[in-house]
Amino acid sequence: MFIGIKLVEGADESFIPKKAHQEDSGFDLKSFECKFIAPGSWVLLSTGFYIDLPFGHEAIIRPRSGLALKHGITVLNSPATIDENYKGIVGVILINHSNDGFIVNIGDRIAQMVIQKKEDIELITVSDIGNSKRGNKGFGSTGK
Repeated sequence: MFIGIKLVEGADESFIPKKAHQEDSGFDLKSFECKFIAPGSWVLLSTGFYIDLPFGHEAIIRPRSGLALKHGITVLNSPATIDENYKGIVGVILINHSNDGFIVNIGDRIAQMVIQKKEDIELITVSDIGNSKRGNKGFGSTGK
């Protein structure tokens, strides 16, 4: 399958998302901007490209584990969804959970993008949803 990528003016081919390894699920996304992220704050970063997703597919933006572990930087609305009908510039919202400021430089890998096929699902109302062992027990009901 091929997916169309259009670079923004001024972006070179290094901003085309790429997998580090053929077996990887995610394409690395790079920042097209240099921005400072203060502790406890977040920024929207351009990736330097538009995407043309095929019918029945979505792009999911996920954090990079190294940024999260080493710097407390993650994707704020993780996982972020890009619907097939979105035609704007792909952006990533990063949040700084650390106590230190963090600088994102142009070309830094900031997130990863996974392309998935989506199901055509319709929700309907029913009079009963049945039972299970868990029932309606909520968060933490299965213990530690």
